[in-house]
Amino acid sequence: MGSELQQVGRNEWWLWFWALVATVLSTTGLFLSFFRSLFVHRQHFYEISSDQARWGILSLLLLFNGWLLYRQWVFRRARKEADAQSAGTETSTENSQNPTQMDALTGLYTRASADHRLGKEVARARRWNLPLSLVALHLDDLAQVNEHFGKDASDKLVAEVANRLRKASRGSDFCVRLGKDDFLIVLPECSLAGAKRVSDRVGTVNIKSAGEEMNVSYSVGWIDYKPGEVPSDLFKRAGDVLKLYKDASNDTSFETAAAQKSRLKQPGVPLHR
Repeated sequence: MGSELQQVGRNEWWLWFWALVATVLSTTGLFLSFFRSLFVHRQHFYEISSDQARWGILSLLLLFNGWLLYRQWVFRRARKEADAQSAGTETSTENSQNPTQMDALTGLYTRASADHRLGKEVARARRWNLPLSLVALHLDDLAQVNEHFGKDASDKLVAEVANRLRKASRGSDFCVRLGKDDFLIVLPECSLAGAKRVSDRVGTVNIKSAGEEMNVSYSVGWIDYKPGEVPSDLFKRAGDVLKLYKDASNDTSFETAAAQKSRLKQPGVPLHR
């Protein structure tokens, strides 16, 4: 598609070049038709009157301008078709790479579908020297909820967390479900301090199951973009830290709602290295 657009651009350039040539020649012919005395053998120069010559030049100029307008219309249509095909190819490529754009349970981006969008944000941060931060969140108690109260309760918990993440984020942000109990909020033009404020808005997560209310703990940390990084680097850093949280949560026991103890954990140490 790029070569087609380049060819259209070259054709347009030649069109304007010949339009300039035709304009110069026509203007010169009209000028000379008013000053026949400039020619030594003017009786041989025109076999028609000056008025006829001028009308002939004007007629040719009108015909050329009509052809010029038609060619401009053709080029514009070719450019639009090439742009549409290019956009369609890009969309088709994205869809073929990421057949499932959103997570079925939460409606959040999946790891695969978020890669392309995160790439755009990384490129923008690099180009304009803008901050870019991520909030990484791990549900410590999801496995225990599933074990003690069943899959419906764990699905309800995941959906509730996803809803909290959406409410905590801005319109330019987007949320990702990395795994069954791991999440990200991508925050363009946001520093680490701003990312911490966003995570604070998530608040305490409560769910009800079998008539009992549970306060569910989660671990959260913050990552900022470093110059030279690519999306896979950010995903890897987030994954490494979330794995540490997962290993730590496996060593703790699950507290039920009857205990009325919230183990809301928000480590204040930034996750970037």
